[in-house]
Amino acid sequence: MPVFVGSRAEAPSSHSRRCRWAAALAVALVLVAPFVAAQESPSHTWANPVDIDYRYNFEQMNEGVSYRTGADPAVVRYRDAYYLFLTLADGYWRSTDLLHWQFVKPSRWPFDSEVAPATLVAGDRLFLMQAATQPRPLLYSTDPAHGRLDFWTRLLPPVPGAVSSDEHYTLKPGELPPGPWDPGLFQDEDGKTYLYWGSSNVHPLYAAQLDLKLGDESQGEGKRLAFVTQPQALFTLHPAEHGWERFGQDHTDEHTLPFMEGAWMNRQGDRYYLQYAAPGTEYNAYGTGVYVGKGPLGPFEYAPYNPIGEKPGGFVQGVGHGSTFQDAYGNWWNTGTSWIGSNWTFERRIGLYRAGFHADGQMWVDTRFGDFPQRMPDHRLKENEDTFAGWMLLSYRKSASASSALPGHPASDAADENPRTFWVAASNTPGQTLTLDLGGERTVRALQVNFADYQSGRYGDAPDIVAQFRIEGSRDGQHWDTLVDLSHETRDRPDAYLELPREARMRYVRYVHGHVGAHTLAIADLRVFGNADGAPPAAPAQVTARRLADTRNADITWSPVPGAVGYNVRWGLSPDRLHSTYQRFADQPTKLTLRSLNKGVRYVVAVEAFDEHGVSVLSATQNF
Repeated sequence: MPVFVGSRAEAPSSHSRRCRWAAALAVALVLVAPFVAAQESPSHTWANPVDIDYRYNFEQMNEGVSYRTGADPAVVRYRDAYYLFLTLADGYWRSTDLLHWQFVKPSRWPFDSEVAPATLVAGDRLFLMQAATQPRPLLYSTDPAHGRLDFWTRLLPPVPGAVSSDEHYTLKPGELPPGPWDPGLFQDEDGKTYLYWGSSNVHPLYAAQLDLKLGDESQGEGKRLAFVTQPQALFTLHPAEHGWERFGQDHTDEHTLPFMEGAWMNRQGDRYYLQYAAPGTEYNAYGTGVYVGKGPLGPFEYAPYNPIGEKPGGFVQGVGHGSTFQDAYGNWWNTGTSWIGSNWTFERRIGLYRAGFHADGQMWVDTRFGDFPQRMPDHRLKENEDTFAGWMLLSYRKSASASSALPGHPASDAADENPRTFWVAASNTPGQTLTLDLGGERTVRALQVNFADYQSGRYGDAPDIVAQFRIEGSRDGQHWDTLVDLSHETRDRPDAYLELPREARMRYVRYVHGHVGAHTLAIADLRVFGNADGAPPAAPAQVTARRLADTRNADITWSPVPGAVGYNVRWGLSPDRLHSTYQRFADQPTKLTLRSLNKGVRYVVAVEAFDEHGVSVLSATQNF
């Protein structure tokens, strides 16, 4: 949806959007005998996609395409809470624990909607800037918990040297595209503020210092906003050298120019980490890279360990265009944008992943088992401390049945770990059921119901856009007990993650429908997590790694492991830094062509197997 030639922009719609106050109310998870005694317990785990009430997008209203979406997450910690801003949300989310998020409707919202927002906490204020191609107000709040947003009467001035039109044009020497689109804000320890921006398959990322005075509003101060330095071009993509910057599914498109966007800056020690996204949000291989500098305006050097964040396999795919922040304990986290792309190119979700910095300066993002349950820490994590809960996927390719189904959308589509295929009930009526047979008794710890949008017919907000259902379990398929009851839920749950207060034994899991706001009932996947009895699988053997003639690519092979559900191909710069992961299921070939490599960089790879019992030890490592 280009705003101008070479742009990656998603322009705000001119259509008005119906909005409502939404409060995420805690709902007790109730377990009934014979599983365990009923008990109310808070959740301590999460699984991606992040469980928030993604908003129905209205951009494609004229084309009749209806879908929920969330993208370009910007997370900051302000006082005692975390604030999450997304593209086209008409509001934001607040959390005190990174697990439970409450939607906040602002008191004033001068935008049609924000796109690719930038955030900054400075001077006891939380600032918000939308992507723009012309001067727009910079918002701030000292009370975001209650939705109070003020905006400066003085606008961000035009980018010096930039053309003023957002129509198609040809740049002249010295001209810049209109902006700032996809902005990023950063304040250094000396109080100086910097703006980074750019979203294009032609133009580089840009940066400049801003004059952001924080004074007494009652005295007319605090309203100064100006460019201190001229914008400077920083860097562009080099897909001929960096395999992960190539466009397309698994970086297979050698002909389309890739996009660079989503700038985000962090400082750690005396190093500055300018992060960016590539090559395209509509593919599984959408990732995050970083250039490291000695100052906020550089000079910057490309990190040989790029991409720092990539998740091309599994249920959730893609981690580009997000933000990196610290929690209350000092742990680092990275958010990113995940690809759905069923209804439209820009149908997406968001993910949350652990991140960090090694002592020698290497930045990393851990996406291993990134869409399986993860434990939220209540302390400062050690460098090698894992947040993976160890609860395995019990629902993959299991026998599924339903009370009804539309042709072409069978119940089996709800157990294939693919959000682009889905079961659709013949009618959206209470009592419709979807049942999984786990193949034997399992210990179940958590579930995830991922609703899909199939001819949903909704745009914007409405009071009836809520998700209400219950989950039942059974040992024999005849006698059923309630595991989770959301019959009275008051918010939408497109990707409802439900941790059970205590483990429960069962063979059958059944979704019983109550209500969804869409015109149809569609479920992409009913995911079940826990463990089967028995030992984890053996480590994969005969692992080989061969760099191809085009050294951006390498073939990785391994021998199948009997009973494995899938494999994690893990690679990095050394055996103790295998930070990149490509998840594969056992019904896929045990050969993977990695196309994410940098020329001139040597790598180490190993493979682990997983099944319903657990995870194997790593295979022997191979250099390539």
